[in-house]
Amino acid sequence: MTLSASPTAPAWWRHAAIYQIYLRSFADGNGDGMGDLAGVRERLPYLRDLGVDALWFNPWYVSPMADGGYDVADYRDIDPMFGTLAEAERLIVEAHEQDLRVIVDLVPNHASDQHPWFRAALAAGPDAAERERFWFLPGRGADGELPPNDWQSYFGGAAWTRITEADGTPGPWYLHMFAPEQPDLNWEHPQVRAEFESILRFWLERGVDGFRIDVAHGLAKKPGLPDVGRDPDVTDLPYQDCDAVHEIYRDWRKIADGYARSPRPGGAPGERVFVGEVWLPTPEQFARYLRPDELHSAFNFEFLCCAWDAAGLHEVVDATLASHRLVGAPPTWVLSNHDTIRHVTRYGREDTSFDMGDKRLGSPSDTVLGRRRARAAALLTLALPGGVYVYQGDELGLAEVEDIPDHLIQDPTYARSGGRDRGRDGCRVPLPWSAEPGSLGFSPDGASAGPWLPQPAEWSGRSVAAQQGDPHSVLALYRAGLALRGEYLRWLPETLEWVDAGPGTVAFRRDGGFQCLVNLSAEPVALPAGLRVLLASGPLEDGLLPSDTCVWLTAE
Repeated sequence: MTLSASPTAPAWWRHAAIYQIYLRSFADGNGDGMGDLAGVRERLPYLRDLGVDALWFNPWYVSPMADGGYDVADYRDIDPMFGTLAEAERLIVEAHEQDLRVIVDLVPNHASDQHPWFRAALAAGPDAAERERFWFLPGRGADGELPPNDWQSYFGGAAWTRITEADGTPGPWYLHMFAPEQPDLNWEHPQVRAEFESILRFWLERGVDGFRIDVAHGLAKKPGLPDVGRDPDVTDLPYQDCDAVHEIYRDWRKIADGYARSPRPGGAPGERVFVGEVWLPTPEQFARYLRPDELHSAFNFEFLCCAWDAAGLHEVVDATLASHRLVGAPPTWVLSNHDTIRHVTRYGREDTSFDMGDKRLGSPSDTVLGRRRARAAALLTLALPGGVYVYQGDELGLAEVEDIPDHLIQDPTYARSGGRDRGRDGCRVPLPWSAEPGSLGFSPDGASAGPWLPQPAEWSGRSVAAQQGDPHSVLALYRAGLALRGEYLRWLPETLEWVDAGPGTVAFRRDGGFQCLVNLSAEPVALPAGLRVLLASGPLEDGLLPSDTCVWLTAE
């Protein structure tokens, strides 16, 4: 090995490999068919051995589960489906003992309609102060029968629902940019700001290392909540990226920074971080959230949405590095998550790009080809400077499950779209841990219920147990890549230099004698002279790099 690097490691979050846990589908510890904290605690050694640095948990709070936990009824407790607050506290300690940091989801744009605040708002009656913490507005039209403005929900249909008062009379409308069970909070109200600052401290004091902020661009709304109009400017929408949101994050950053020197339960002091879910149309808008006194990092959705195309990938990587360089923030790289089509399926399609507005569910996909490309994409992301996210099951090469029976679909987008959008459940199917019948090891022997979503029978061959001892498996590739990344690549500067390796290739070198080459062309390509193979996503052919294959190289 000839790789060399700086002896001083940057802040952990600048290079972290973070594993996303969709708790309901990771591992079932109590046998009720739902993933839970007990299941995660049992699998912590697996996650340690995988080689990741941190775990991001989708919402584990008390919730009616109208939107998979993103409708929070109590931000300071654990939903009984998953366990207890005491179990969460033990998990944080145990994760730290395994050198795994813990990032929890925070949902500040909206709450559940079962949250005590919203229930109090409904009970209090017209013009009550309790309603000021949400967006209750009179309707338009002669009798207020029309919504207050023309905003549409991200889940389909109007973003407004009209309430009926206790006496049976029609009342005002309330805003919900997602499902009606998720009323938007009014961030102009000081009680809302104070409450979330208290929630941050609650979890920081329990040792969490950071927060993934749901809909980070959407908290603030334009004063007066104006109409979008027929031909809106997508860079200036009234319900996202409003200037007031940055003041919120500057206040939060001060809180997080105040805990940086505090010992974590089960671990040493360390920076506590914010990761933003920021979907915005321009790099300039995106970068504003990553200024030194705001969020630490944000998801790179441009990369996730990019097609398997050399020119496109080159352009996205270049643009990402440039936009992050403006504010001194580290880039992040992600291929799949709980809201998107698993990239094994996407990369096997004729159109390999991703669009949240048109997921093209049911489009033909060659999963053999998709998995080959997914292996190459995994090494590409792990080789790039900055942080990387691994969605649970990506390390097993799982494909999207597209044949879930209609009556089992739980994603609210399915009902809200009248069945046109089958939703996101296909990437949320419980993981296969073994070939055991019933749940493929997701639940313990003698479980009282089957998995909450059906698993494809062929997943037994993609289970952890099936791949564990196979040196050519996707799991082995991820372990090898994450190990090398953690040992060497994370020490390197957050820069790269492009290399011309021929048409249809993506190639770059980084300091320390490291080079990454991906062949997206239809023909094999020659490897650079004077370099030896460190790791490859697939076998070479007569010393050439085959199509849809990635290789890591180092100086002899």
